[in-house]
Amino acid sequence: MSENEKKYPVTAEVKAAMATIKRGVDTLLIESEFEQKLARSMATGVPLRCKLGLDPTAPDIHIGHTVVLNKLRQLQDLGHTVIFLIGDFTAAIGDPSGRNVTRPPLSREQIEINAKTYLDQAYLILDPEKTEIRYNSEWCDKLSASDMIKLASRYTLARLLERDDFAKRYAENAPIAMHELLYPLMQGYDSVALKADLELGGSDQRFNLLVGRELQRQYDQDAQCILTMPLLVGLDGVNKMSKSKHNYIGITDAPNDMFGKVMSISDDLMWNWYDLLSMKSNEEIAQLKQECAEGRNPRDAKVLLAKEIVARFHSEEAANAAEAEFNNRFRAGAAPSDMPEVTVAAAEGEIGLGKLLKEAGLAPSVGEANRNIDQGGVRIDGEKVTDRAFKMKLGTYTIQVGKRKWAKVTVA
Repeated sequence: MSENEKKYPVTAEVKAAMATIKRGVDTLLIESEFEQKLARSMATGVPLRCKLGLDPTAPDIHIGHTVVLNKLRQLQDLGHTVIFLIGDFTAAIGDPSGRNVTRPPLSREQIEINAKTYLDQAYLILDPEKTEIRYNSEWCDKLSASDMIKLASRYTLARLLERDDFAKRYAENAPIAMHELLYPLMQGYDSVALKADLELGGSDQRFNLLVGRELQRQYDQDAQCILTMPLLVGLDGVNKMSKSKHNYIGITDAPNDMFGKVMSISDDLMWNWYDLLSMKSNEEIAQLKQECAEGRNPRDAKVLLAKEIVARFHSEEAANAAEAEFNNRFRAGAAPSDMPEVTVAAAEGEIGLGKLLKEAGLAPSVGEANRNIDQGGVRIDGEKVTDRAFKMKLGTYTIQVGKRKWAKVTVA
């Protein structure tokens, strides 16, 4: 009997590890199989091989993208091998997941530039000393035409067309390029090449991950388990985090901005963020929840989360300074000490307030600026202004929009 066929005891240690790994997940397939993989690993001392593949398409980096990296770090802390796979070969094909049109392939030069950004992002969360970095061009570039045909023979067109995006496009007579059909096969072959025990991805990657599981069986390997993570809800508490919806926290945001944005989320959303973003243990989070249920101010828990996130992307010192700045600004009503200074040109000696807010970077558009004015969210030198027709004369002003956005604006 092989090691993979033995039945290993599910100890309290295995159950505790399962509880940590399952926290916040969208799907874990097959849970009983993965529990046995964990039990085998603990009994034999051989770590599991946990793979995350990312195609280095143009990066759009915010903390929503780090959810799956946090899960990898948890696996790393449990002693397992983390494989961060750069899909430099598959990026040249273009992942069709969730798309109703063919994605244009990227050049290798652009892929290499983006790959460096992805690694820089990953190392803000993962332990570089415990991370195995691989590129799928290592094995994909070596496949001959004969090898590709043999790989394609291991999966059927009918199975590929079960994928939602392919099925919709096929039903609508929309084009599906042949290279797009190869994408799930190539991603699945990565799992064969790496002998993965577990593959992670976003909830939109489930089909591709299952292809890898099936191909491993075809190549007489122990089939990987699948772990998908949900998409992080943004600052508005409704939509997924997205730059286009202006509800995101960028990982390069200044510490004060990052701290303030975390403090702006609802108490309910805070607990979801704890599950998906925090490195605190299940027990620590449960204790915080209990304390808040028994009367502790949820703001205290939110401060802890904000400081943890700022420290991860900046430093402990920056997190402490951001907390002090936040308290100074909102408890004492003081303006921030690090507000940007902006000069805005005014035709004929004056400029409309809405336009000024947009030009100064305090609002993404004049329409959004006017909404802030209408809602009483704009202050000029400490005085609230609610007239969207208000004109700004030449001079220098301290302007506040909402709770977090400040600037010293010179109208010239």
